[in-house]
Amino acid sequence: MDKILAMREKRAALWEQAKAFLDEHTHDGHLTAEDAKSYEQMESEVLALGKDIERLERQAILDAQLAKPTAVAITNMPGASLGKDKQGRASDAYRAAMLKALRTNFRQVENVLQEGTDASGGYLVPEEYDKRLIDVLSEENVLRSLATTITTSGEHKINIAATKPAASWIEEGAPLTFGDATFDQIVLDAHKLHVAVKVTEELLYDNAFKLESYLIEQFGKALGNAEEDAFLNGDGVHKPKGLLATGQTSVTTAAADIKADELVTLVYSLKRPYRKNAAFLVNDQTLASIRKLKDNNGAYLWQPSYQMGEPDRLLGYPVYTSAYMPTAAAGKIALAFGDYAYYNIGDRGTRSLQELKELFAGNGMVAYLMKERVDGKLVLAEAVQLLKIKG
Repeated sequence: MDKILAMREKRAALWEQAKAFLDEHTHDGHLTAEDAKSYEQMESEVLALGKDIERLERQAILDAQLAKPTAVAITNMPGASLGKDKQGRASDAYRAAMLKALRTNFRQVENVLQEGTDASGGYLVPEEYDKRLIDVLSEENVLRSLATTITTSGEHKINIAATKPAASWIEEGAPLTFGDATFDQIVLDAHKLHVAVKVTEELLYDNAFKLESYLIEQFGKALGNAEEDAFLNGDGVHKPKGLLATGQTSVTTAAADIKADELVTLVYSLKRPYRKNAAFLVNDQTLASIRKLKDNNGAYLWQPSYQMGEPDRLLGYPVYTSAYMPTAAAGKIALAFGDYAYYNIGDRGTRSLQELKELFAGNGMVAYLMKERVDGKLVLAEAVQLLKIKG
């Protein structure tokens, strides 16, 4: 923690130096080629430190999660009942049988695993795996930490009010009038996503190698990246409907770059109730150019965070970055601002694991396949406003 705090303070100091350099060397809104190169070097150091801080924070969170005890200490009186044993996928026996199956490339499958068979031939992952995988997914996928996640067993329907009630003034004793309320419906379906992870046979049979943690981390990273791309850019065909395909484009830039006034317009194009929990979502390259923008008082719009777990801010609102947000190019959406809790993610059922027999045998490697079914939709388009680059 002390190291992360020191890096945050160093990043803040570097950013203050970069701002001072920019103020001192800017003439008529321009920098010389040499000064621009120097500033870009300073800014790249700030960005690199930001990436290092994010990586260390994720590592600290994952270390804390993976260090949790796998057994609960006995705190009741000797001889007293320990309560009901965990059953099915939640049981220790199921988890032990899954680890044994993984280490033997599913050559030794105990009967207990039959409780969690998948229709396509795999085995449902133990509940603890699922919980730890969700934690990794939330770390790797920025939208999972901001959106609303629903676990479904089938098609999930969400009713949305299509007409809003309006109050009206009436005379004393006059009859009351009511309008008919109508509703739209959003359906969360299930789209299949799968990923394969390879492990060498030497590591597979090495009991000191933490196979469970390795697979959970690798599966989580791969699934998280694919999910984040779909949750942002998906077209809804055999994949989730992305945020950028559903949000409302309320601001189009007047030129090829983003101006401070256009960011202010974007903020206030979002209705007040949604602004309370709103945040910016942007690509790192686009954020690099936004860092230079100032308000009418000469203060920089971007404010670095000094606390672990707290995002940087822009115009007082949190800023989150995603590699899957488009870069600022002509005709592209470059920035989103809204309350992402209105993006609903539907996790259907339970993830499953199975081996890929013989596929990599010639390379001395074993592969495992994980499958999940998931969907995502923005249930209220007005909850997210988008900024588009002129094109």
